[in-house]
Amino acid sequence: QVRLEESGGGFVQAGGSLRLSCAASGYAFGDYPVAWFRQAPGKERELVARINWTGEWAYYPDAVKGRFTMSRDNAKNMVYLQMNSLKPEDTAVYYCAANPQGLTADYWGQGTQVTVSS
Repeated sequence: QVRLEESGGGFVQAGGSLRLSCAASGYAFGDYPVAWFRQAPGKERELVARINWTGEWAYYPDAVKGRFTMSRDNAKNMVYLQMNSLKPEDTAVYYCAANPQGLTADYWGQGTQVTVSS
């Protein structure tokens, strides 16, 4: 059974930092890309970061580029999202997703709430 479990969300003031973690199990983790998505109330899901299977290459949209860094540890079946210089508009539920294709993915975590106050 595939399982993705996010942790590390919380409440932070603007300008602060958070580090999200995602523990994966139940599939060949190291063979697939992984992504972080987020969704705020009333807004569409958006891609936050995507990393290839080796961890050598990552993509970030302009909204988070330079502030967020995604990494993975295939030996531990873990992915991370380091979020710095957080802004109120980063407030959302953040989801870890395995084998992403566009805005969909084969497997999803349950999400972790990130709230950034102004």
